[in-house]
Amino acid sequence: MTEGLTSRSSDLRAPLPGPFGRVYRSRDRTVVELHSEIDIAAATLVGAYLDVVTAIRAHEVVIDLSQVEFFDCSGLALLCRARRRIAENGGQLWVVCDQPAILRVFRAGGVLNSFRLLTTLAEALDAERPAAEPQE
Repeated sequence: MTEGLTSRSSDLRAPLPGPFGRVYRSRDRTVVELHSEIDIAAATLVGAYLDVVTAIRAHEVVIDLSQVEFFDCSGLALLCRARRRIAENGGQLWVVCDQPAILRVFRAGGVLNSFRLLTTLAEALDAERPAAEPQE
């Protein structure tokens, strides 16, 4: 399921399974660009890729939701797991999302303020590392 991906950041350049997106490096950050629908079926497949990306120590990761058409609590659980794993490894996570329907899922899950949400990929790639992790 994770062919082509290793835990070395220089090797992170691979499509996600099916129509779910791709992983690539840009400006010293790993970008996980998700596409289509991120529901329970997609979460199972995408989760393995996120586990590889989030296993790297002191790694900076951007998860881009700008091309996601549907996102439910399964997707939110994926992001919460990724955020926790990245924080445990001393890394940073930014999420790109400007879609009201997806932001409602974050709000309903009570985690809207737990993520560094930005509206464009450029903003996420330019964002400074914060001094401390946001509190839930």
